[in-house]
Amino acid sequence: MEKMPQWADVVLIPLISLMLAAILSALVILAIGEDPVAAVKLMVNGALGSTYGWGYTLYYATNFMFTGLAVAVAFHARLFNIGGEGQAMLGGLGVAIVCLSFPWPHWTLALVAAMLGAAAFGALWAAIPAWLQAKRGSHIVITTIMFNFIAAAVLNYLLVNVMRPAGSMDPATARFPEAVHLPTLHELLAPIGINFSKAAPANVSLLIAVAACVLVWVLIWRTRLGYEIRAYGHSETGALYAGISPVKITVVAMLISGALAGLMAINNVMGEAERLVMNATEGAGFIGIAVALMGRSHPFGVFLAAILFGFLYQGGAELALWTDIPRELIVVIQALVILFTGALDNMVRMPLEKLFLAMRRGRG
Repeated sequence: MEKMPQWADVVLIPLISLMLAAILSALVILAIGEDPVAAVKLMVNGALGSTYGWGYTLYYATNFMFTGLAVAVAFHARLFNIGGEGQAMLGGLGVAIVCLSFPWPHWTLALVAAMLGAAAFGALWAAIPAWLQAKRGSHIVITTIMFNFIAAAVLNYLLVNVMRPAGSMDPATARFPEAVHLPTLHELLAPIGINFSKAAPANVSLLIAVAACVLVWVLIWRTRLGYEIRAYGHSETGALYAGISPVKITVVAMLISGALAGLMAINNVMGEAERLVMNATEGAGFIGIAVALMGRSHPFGVFLAAILFGFLYQGGAELALWTDIPRELIVVIQALVILFTGALDNMVRMPLEKLFLAMRRGRG
C-alpha cells in the first residue's frame, strides 16, 4: 500500500488521535457528573490564560522536550530507551556536584559546567545498558527499566547519608549558592518590556531545550552519524552491508540519548528547586516516551508534543484544584492521549492510508 503524504503522518494522524482522546475524556468527565466544557475552559485558562499559567506550562514542557528528544534519538537507532527517568535522576546528581563544589562567580559559567555534568552523568547511566545490549545481547528495555530503580536507590542513599546537610531532616542537598541561580523568564523578558509572572518557574533552560531540538534535527538529518543511526534503525542487515558497526551505533545513540535525558536536570534541579531533592524528575522520563511517540521522533514534533503535555500537566493541576474532578482523572486523560497517539496509532493510520489511496486512484 502506498504511503500517505508526510504532512498527514506528522499532523493529521496526531490531531485525529487527540480528538478521539478528547471525546473519550469528555465522556468520562460526564460519567462522574461534571461538565466537560467547563473543565476544558478551566484547563485552558489555568494553563494558557495568564503568564503564571504559561510559566508552569513551559516549565513542564522544557522537561518533556529533553526526555522526548532522548527517547527520539534512541528510536531512530531502533532502541527503546525507557531509562530516561533514571538518567535524569543521575543528571541531577551531576548538576548538584558541579553547583556545590566550586565557587562560581556567575550563573553563565555554572550553567555551562552544570550542562556538562548533567550530560556526562546521564550518558554514563545509559552507557552500561548500551554496552550490555551491544556486546551481551541484553535487551535494552529490560536493562533501562532496571537501571531506573538502581538510580533511585543510589540517589536515595546519597541524599540521606552523604549529601544531606548536617542537622537537616530533609533528604536533599543544601541550596545552591545564589550566584548559580538561573534567570527566570520574568528576568529575561523584563528588559524588553514584557511583564512575565515572577512566581512562574520557567527559566533560561527553555531556550536550551529549544536549541537542543534544533541540534538534534541537525544531528539526525544533516550529519553522517545521523545517517548511520537512521540506516541502522531502518535495517540492521543493510547497515552491516554498508559497513556500519552495530556496536558503535548502539553505544553512541544511547550515550546521546542519556545525555539529553540528563540535561533535563538543569531545568528542574538547577532552575526550579535550586537543590537536588528526591523524586525531582516526577515521571518526566516516562512522559518523554509519549512525547516522542506523538512527535513521530522528529524534533519539531517533540517540541509540539512537549507543549501539549505541559498544558495537560498545568491545566490538570488547575482542574484538580478548583473542581471536584479528582487528580487521578487527569492521569487518565494523559493516559488516553498516550493510548490513542501511541498504542492505537494504526487504528487511525490504516483508514487514512486507504482514504488517500482511494483519492489517488480517483484522480488517476
